[in-house]
This record gives sequence, C-alpha cells and structure tokens, in this order.
Amino acid sequence: MSVQYVTKETLERLQAELQHMRGVERPAASRAIAEAREKGDLKENAEYDAAKEAQGMLEAKISQLEGVLATARVLDESTIDTSRVAILTKVTITNLATKKKLTYQIVSEQEADLKAGKISVTSPIGKGLLGKEVGEVAEVKVPAGIVKFKVEEIFV
Repeated sequence: MSVQYVTKETLERLQAELQHMRGVERPAASRAIAEAREKGDLKENAEYDAAKEAQGMLEAKISQLEGVLATARVLDESTIDTSRVAILTKVTITNLATKKKLTYQIVSEQEADLKAGKISVTSPIGKGLLGKEVGEVAEVKVPAGIVKFKVEEIFV
C-alpha cells in the first residue's frame, strides 16, 4: 500500500471514525445477528442474511480504514516548500482556454472535497500540477481532451 499523506485533523477524524465503527457499529451488528438468529430457521431467514451481509460490509470498511491509518503520514504545514506545487500547498491556476482562475489545495484522497476547493493528489489535475513552479503551464489530460493550466501562485 502506498503512503497516505494527511493533515493532523484528518488523521484524528479517521481515528475517531474507526473507534466509532469498532465501539458502536460492530456491537450493533452483532446484536442484529443475534436477534435474527432467535427468529428461527436460518435457511429461510432473510433478516439473518441481511444482518450477516451488513456485518461483512462493516468489517470490510473497518479493515480498509485500518489500512489507511497504517500507511498514514502526518504532514506539518509549517515545513511545506511553496516553490513548487506539492501536497498540502494551495495553488491558483488559470485555465488558458477559458481564462478562468481557480484556487485549489492539493490533498490526499481521504481529504479531497471539490466543493471545499480540495483536489486529490491522484486526480488528473492534481497529478498534472505536482512539481510545477509559478509561471509554468501544466497540460492535463481529461476526458474532454487536454486542458492547459498556468500556475499563478503557490501558498500554504
């Protein structure tokens, strides 16, 4: 698994989510299975099957979250180099075709939220911008073709 770079806040949120799944959701899933088991023949018990399936999905989510936390590395925003676009930097870019200016923060997949202006480092735009300096043009391959973005400003 690759390293997941996250902020301290995101790490704390993920740890709290995992704790909630283990401490609240897992016991609730076990109770639902026990209740369904008490209702009789397991071969024809749809409630039991549904409870087992829900438990399986919960365990898969717990396992996935444990994997993310095992590979998580906290980045300190005070040590970020703003001479190039990197994870956790904010970048103002201009779409050269539409002349529209946009500002994004480059973040990990767990933190990506386009409405909040946070794009994943693994997204096409995120990949295209990584390592670029102010004044450079990034050519990003998107489903509609190639879009050119000029890096205007890099900050934290």
